[in-house]
Amino acid sequence: MAPTDAPASDKTHGPERRTQFADLIRRRRAELNRGLSAFAERAVDPVSGVRVTRGWIYRLETGEPVTPPVFEELCALAAACELPVEALQDAAGSQFHGVDPLVGGSSEAKAYVRKLDRLPPDQRDQLLRLIDTLTPPSSRE
Repeated sequence: MAPTDAPASDKTHGPERRTQFADLIRRRRAELNRGLSAFAERAVDPVSGVRVTRGWIYRLETGEPVTPPVFEELCALAAACELPVEALQDAAGSQFHGVDPLVGGSSEAKAYVRKLDRLPPDQRDQLLRLIDTLTPPSSRE
């Protein structure tokens, strides 16, 4: 097939497909060494009781169309990921709405976030735990 005859689904010729949220969930599930079922069992919002199903997580991770998660579903996934909901909000905003989480922050905050991305996971976790001790809890904690 000639390059001009490439199918519309060809990733090299189509519009950029954002996967920040799916990548975060897939990576975190692997880091926690949890299968889909075990991960989904933990995907429960501790406040509302809203659950995220194994099927939705599977479709997300495999690139199938999914309905963007609402806040309670993000909280459920944050519980399963053992991450702050804000980390999932940023990734979901990027993937589903094209929002760059660094656009609205100060230049200093953007610089710190970029440096944080370069840290090994164990050092990143240590730093985030330190930050959590220095910041007041949100109303959902």
